[in-house]
Amino acid sequence: MHHTAEKLAAARRDVPCDLVIRGARVVNVFSGEVVETGVGVFEGRIVGLGDYDGREVVEAGGAFLVPGLIEGHIHVESTMLTIPEFARLVLPCGTTAAVIDPHEIANVFGVDGILYMLRSAAYSPLDVFVMLPSCVPASPFESAGANLTADDLAALINEACVAGIGEVMNFRAVCEGDPEFLRRIDVGKGKVVDGHAPGLAGPLLNAYVLAGITSDHESTTAAEAREKLRLGMHLHIREGSTERNLLDLVPVVTQANARFCSFVTDDKHPDDFLAEGHLDHSIRLAIKAGVPAVTAVQMATINTAQHYRLPNLGAIAPRYHADFFLAETLEECRPARVYKRGVLVAENGRCVAQTGAPPPLSRATMNVKPFADNPFAVAAAGARVRVINIVPRQIVTKESIEPAPVRGGMLEADTGRDLLKIAVVERHKASGNVGVALVRGFGLQRGAIASTVAHDAHNIIAVGTNDGDLRAAVEALVHLGGGLAVVEGGVVRATLALPIAGLMSTKRFEDVAAGERAVVEAARALGCTMRNPFMTLSFLALTPVPELKITDQGLVDARAFTHVALFVE
Repeated sequence: MHHTAEKLAAARRDVPCDLVIRGARVVNVFSGEVVETGVGVFEGRIVGLGDYDGREVVEAGGAFLVPGLIEGHIHVESTMLTIPEFARLVLPCGTTAAVIDPHEIANVFGVDGILYMLRSAAYSPLDVFVMLPSCVPASPFESAGANLTADDLAALINEACVAGIGEVMNFRAVCEGDPEFLRRIDVGKGKVVDGHAPGLAGPLLNAYVLAGITSDHESTTAAEAREKLRLGMHLHIREGSTERNLLDLVPVVTQANARFCSFVTDDKHPDDFLAEGHLDHSIRLAIKAGVPAVTAVQMATINTAQHYRLPNLGAIAPRYHADFFLAETLEECRPARVYKRGVLVAENGRCVAQTGAPPPLSRATMNVKPFADNPFAVAAAGARVRVINIVPRQIVTKESIEPAPVRGGMLEADTGRDLLKIAVVERHKASGNVGVALVRGFGLQRGAIASTVAHDAHNIIAVGTNDGDLRAAVEALVHLGGGLAVVEGGVVRATLALPIAGLMSTKRFEDVAAGERAVVEAARALGCTMRNPFMTLSFLALTPVPELKITDQGLVDARAFTHVALFVE
């Protein structure tokens, strides 16, 4: 019998279902209702709502049956996990599908990095859809390990799991009609082209949308989000480790516009997933902030599926994949049993699905030119300097101009003013490039911390109180082959190895989370006042996000999109 005919027979109740959920309160994302009914599943598909018999029957006892959650925008590399380990982490949270943008690994390995992520997706039950990285490198002001062109994207766009073109970060090039960037957008026509437009407004935002950009996840204020919605952009409401925008943006959500809004995390570390959850956390926050419960569920399911044109995902209805979870209440949204294609994959916070281990990429990525002298020494060239000021809970920064901390004619850190040295060391092509500046917000009193996770070129980024510890931290990462490091007095206090592109671990998420806690605790022992210093550090080189950033080529004014001098005359 034809597979569809068999499903039709099950829908008609002529043959028993494989799985039946009885006595559930089904969240219907189409009608906006909660309906008490049963659900029949046959060969991984929902064949009907109502009374069915099945080989396996689960009595829900009045629990809510919620569609599997769909992550709308995440860089899995930012979790420091492989895709199978990411799946083990998020399946217990009710997440059954994810739209990923692998531009982190693409900045290190180019097309090979994208292909690695595509292959890795086959080792877990999580549905993974890929947005092809549009901006590698993210800007001309940094030295990445690769360069992707429109032709590179065109060669991959028709892959079955490719949903479109990833966030177009160089909005200036788009708005000015740069032919190469317009070609990259054209590659995604017929699919989806994601945006990245922090603070963009007025005529430039009009031009950006006109070019074909369909979404944005960088809004940090209600006014910014409202303007983008009015221009037809799909609003991704972000709640990650550092980028915590949900509570500022959900007041914009109404019954009229909610279908154009989705929850995303963008970048989140394993320890935060374990402490808070994933999109289930966003649902809980939104409901507490006044969003109706069913609307919040829609924003984590069907809205995302429809925006990305993901067939048969995001709802509990005939034809849809049997991806759903049981929860006692919508307000708390704590998945008790999670099903993927009708198979139990997580129960009571623990993944029970089988996952594999993709072959690791073994290419070395720490190609750093040996230091002949002190690469962090900066001679004073004026009385005042530009300072990068961290904004709590955000990835934007603020620029200030302040008296330069100088000793013996050389720029030094000043812990009394919380002014630390920050440096970016190029690690892909042994160019010897080193950018040095000052940053405020870390609170370190001693030592240094360093990371090979530095959006988006992922060179080595380090912050410290003295040049000796900065150097020791950088050299520790070179020896480690990539990762995170904490140094005090020239002694390495803690490390977390990330051997895959200097971005991801080969270990289980439990071990990575423990390793992350160890380096964070070591940083706090040096006086660091931040909740998540390594995540914050990783964004200080991201030049498409305002205001002042640092790369291996020096300071960048991300508003004017130009290099600026450290010293101000």
